[in-house]
Amino acid sequence: MDAESQRVLEYLTEVEEAAEDVLTTKQQIVDLDTKRNRNREALNALKHEMSDSEKVKVCFGSMFIKFPKSKTKEMIQKDQEQLDKEINDLRQGLKAKVNRLNEMQGKPELRGYNLSPLSTDEVKAINSLLKR
Repeated sequence: MDAESQRVLEYLTEVEEAAEDVLTTKQQIVDLDTKRNRNREALNALKHEMSDSEKVKVCFGSMFIKFPKSKTKEMIQKDQEQLDKEINDLRQGLKAKVNRLNEMQGKPELRGYNLSPLSTDEVKAINSLLKR
């Protein structure tokens, strides 16, 4: 292979690896979001179905263990917080990966992609200005 063909092959390999990295991150976000939705369903079921003094069966791997309802809720809520953090971290990293992929492909940077939501103070200030 000549030098030109080698450079093209290296470029295509880099682009393919970057695209695979983006797809892998997206799939991780989907998987974590699915788990978060299951946890949300479990919390709703615990909220509505029984008294706080009862014990519930919780699946750990391949076995079920009885736990107090309050302890189970606490564990699921901690898991939810961890999942939220992981998903947000992956989403932030995904933005950089997509920008890198677009840069490698010669596409322009996505506009409006790095926006962040307004804080509660900013929303209150806007609402107070609009009410005048």
